[in-house]
Amino acid sequence: MNLAMNLGTLISETLANTLDVSAPLFRPELCLAATIVLLLLCRMLPVLRHADSALVALGGVAFGLWYAWSDFQSLPAGGDPLSGRRELFTGLLVYDSLTAYLRLLLLGFLALYIVFTRVSGIPDREDGADFYTLVLGATLGMCLMASANHLLMLFMAVEMASVPSYALAGLLKGRKASSEAALKYAVYGAGAAGIMLYGLSLLAGTLGTCHLPSMAAELARAGHAGGAGGSVMVLSLAGLMLAVGLAFKLSAVPFHFWCPDVFEGAAAEVGAFLSVASKAAAVALLLRVTFALGIPAGSLGIPAGGDAVAPTLAALADTRHFMVYVVALMAAVTCTLGNLAAYGQTNMKRLLAYSTVAHAGYLMMGVAAAIAMAGTTTGGARDAVTAVAFYLGTYVFMNLGAFAIVALLRNTLRSEEISAYAGLVRTSPGIVVATAVVLVSLIGLPPLAGFVSKFLVFSSLVEAIAAGAERPLMLVLLVVGGLNTVISLFYYLRVLKVMTFDPPSEERATDPFPLVSVPGAVVTALVLPVVALGLFWSGLYAAAQLAGAFAS
Repeated sequence: MNLAMNLGTLISETLANTLDVSAPLFRPELCLAATIVLLLLCRMLPVLRHADSALVALGGVAFGLWYAWSDFQSLPAGGDPLSGRRELFTGLLVYDSLTAYLRLLLLGFLALYIVFTRVSGIPDREDGADFYTLVLGATLGMCLMASANHLLMLFMAVEMASVPSYALAGLLKGRKASSEAALKYAVYGAGAAGIMLYGLSLLAGTLGTCHLPSMAAELARAGHAGGAGGSVMVLSLAGLMLAVGLAFKLSAVPFHFWCPDVFEGAAAEVGAFLSVASKAAAVALLLRVTFALGIPAGSLGIPAGGDAVAPTLAALADTRHFMVYVVALMAAVTCTLGNLAAYGQTNMKRLLAYSTVAHAGYLMMGVAAAIAMAGTTTGGARDAVTAVAFYLGTYVFMNLGAFAIVALLRNTLRSEEISAYAGLVRTSPGIVVATAVVLVSLIGLPPLAGFVSKFLVFSSLVEAIAAGAERPLMLVLLVVGGLNTVISLFYYLRVLKVMTFDPPSEERATDPFPLVSVPGAVVTALVLPVVALGLFWSGLYAAAQLAGAFAS
C-alpha cells in the first residue's frame, strides 16, 4: 500500500512539475517538435503535399522564436544567475540566462537560414520537407545541448544534433563528393560518440551520479579527501574522452579532419548550417560542462544534501586547472592549424571550413579565460563568457553571410573555386564589396563586428593575466591569438585580390550578380548587421551580458 501511495505521489508530483514548471520554459523546443511533425505530414498526406515546406518551417520557427524572445525578456534585469535558474524535467535540463540566449540565437539564425535556402534553390521543392525536417531536428538537439544538465541528456542532445547533420551532408543526390562527405562525417561522428560515451560512463561510475551539479559536489568531496591516485587517473581519462566528443562538434584539432572534406563535398547551404549552428551549440555545451564541473554546486543555489561536505572553490581547483590546460592547448593548436591550412586552399568552401576551425580556436580561448577566472574573480569569468556569447552573436551574420555569398555566386558562376571569382569587380562590384565586408570582419579588423568580437575575447585574456589566473598560459594564448589574426590576413585578402585584380577567365559565365535582386537583398540583409554591430554593438553586448550572468 505504501509503495502504491509513494508511486502515485511521485507520478503526480512529476506530472505537476512538468506541466507547471518545465513545459512553459520548454515552449520553443516544443514548437520545433510540432513543426517537424507537420513537415512529415506534408510528405505523407496528399492534401498537404502542395504546401510550401519552407513557409511551414518558417512559421513554426517564428512561433518558437517569439516564445524564446519572451523568455529572454523575462530574465532578471540585474543578471542574477540564481533567481532565473530552473531545473527542468527532474534535472535533465536547466533553464538559465545561457539557455535563453543560445536558444534565441539558434532560432534567430534558423529563421534567416530558411529564407536564405529558399532563395538559393537548395533544397528543391521535392526534397524541401525532408531537408527542413533534418534541419529543425538538428536544431532541436542543439537547443538541448545548450541546456543539458545531465550526462544522459548531454549524450542524447549531441546525437540528436549529429545524426541529422550526417544526412544533410549527403543531400546532393547523385554527387559522389556529397556521398563521400556524408560517409566520412558519419564514420568520424560514430567514433567520437563512442569515445565520449565511454568517458561519460567512467565519470558516472566513478562519481556515482549523472547530474552535473551533483558531480561537482562529488569532485569537491574527492578534493577534500585528497583523492586516491586511481580515481584521479580514471577521472582525468574520462575528462579527455568527453573532450573528444566536444572537440568533434567544435571541429577542434586534432578532431577536425572531417570538417574540410565535408564542407567541400556538401552543399554550401549545409556548410553554413554546420559552421554556425553546430559551433554555437558546441561552445554552449563546453561552457555548460566546464562550469558545472568546475564551480561548487552551492553557488548555483543547489545545496549539498545530507551529510555531504559543502563543495568549495578550493576543492575544485585541480579540476579547473585540468580543464583550463586542456581547453587552452586545444584552442592554441586549433587556431594555428586552421589559419595555416586555409592559406593554400583553392576551393572557397574548403577555405571557409578551415576558417571555422580557426574561429573555434578563438572561441575556446574565451572559454579558457572564463574557466581560469572562475576560481579567482567571478566578475572576470562573467566578462569572458559575455565575450564568447557576443562572438557567437556576430559569428551568425559573418559566417552565414560568407556561405550565402558562396552559394549565390555558385548559382551564377557554376563554380565554387576561388579562381572563378577573378575579375568579378568588373561585372558585379556590389557582391565584391559585400564579400570584402564579411572577410575583413572575419579577420577582425575595425570598424566591423569581427573586430569587437576578437577585442572582447582578447580583453578577457588580458583580464585573466591581470587577475593572476593561469597567467603564463593566458599570456601564451594572447600572443597566439594576435599572431593568428595577422596570419589570417593573407588568405582572406587573397580572395579579394582575385576578385579585384586578376583578369576574368574567358570560360566564366558573364552574368552579373546585381544587389538589386532577391538574392542581392538576402546578401545585403546579412552583411548590413556585420557593419552595424561593429559601430553600434551595445545592444548585443547587453544581451550577451545576460548570458554571461550564469557564470557569476
